[in-house]
Amino acid sequence: MGSVPAPSRSKAEDEEDEEPLVSQEATAGQEVAKVPYMEVTGQDSVTCPTCRGHGCVPTEQVHELVALIPYSDQRLRPHRTKLYVLLSVLLCLLLSALAGFLLFPHSLQVNHGGLQVVQVWFDSHHSAVLLAITASLRIRNSNFYWVAVSSLSSQVQYMNTVVGRQQLSNLTSIQPLRAKLVNFTVRAELGGSLSYVYFFCTLPKAKVHNIVILMRTSVTLSCLGHSTQSTLETFHYLDCSSNSTGLGTPWGHPGTP
Repeated sequence: MGSVPAPSRSKAEDEEDEEPLVSQEATAGQEVAKVPYMEVTGQDSVTCPTCRGHGCVPTEQVHELVALIPYSDQRLRPHRTKLYVLLSVLLCLLLSALAGFLLFPHSLQVNHGGLQVVQVWFDSHHSAVLLAITASLRIRNSNFYWVAVSSLSSQVQYMNTVVGRQQLSNLTSIQPLRAKLVNFTVRAELGGSLSYVYFFCTLPKAKVHNIVILMRTSVTLSCLGHSTQSTLETFHYLDCSSNSTGLGTPWGHPGTP
């Protein structure tokens, strides 16, 4: 007895059977989408407090949330901290030493530069010799900042008698690591008890008219709020003959060539 073949299904019937399946899957997907976002913490689960069940962080709360990083995270482990601290300490020590070296007061050398000009006048009425002595000081600044020559005083002595004085203030300033020549003039008068000097200097028969004077000079230098003072004493030979007589008359004294 022969078998009866099963009736064949048309393509339209197959599509009709697939439509319920597709609709069921879509309905299941919609139902899954309605399920709030859950954080699995084991057997129980809770709704994400920050996502509010939406699976994403609200834009208006981006700057209000704090991210928690595990303690074992590599970002929390310092890298080369000891090296950075050591370098910072060394750098601070180096800068401190450099600042101390630059600001620490160094020596100020004051040396006598000798006599530059000596002018001689004779006061025959008072039997006196009038001198205008221009001397110089060589001051060297070994510091890394400016130094001011705040005051200078000088006096001229002859035979333990003071014959001239000069006092000056706020003369000049010296640049860092530089030397400067400071000139000053002291006027002296050798007369009265020293009138014999006049006759000695004007004596035509004498071939040498040298006299010895003592110059005592004090200079005050100021830098960075503190001052230092240096005093020099030097002896000088002067030719007081008429051959070195200068033109003009100082202080209004009448003079004769």
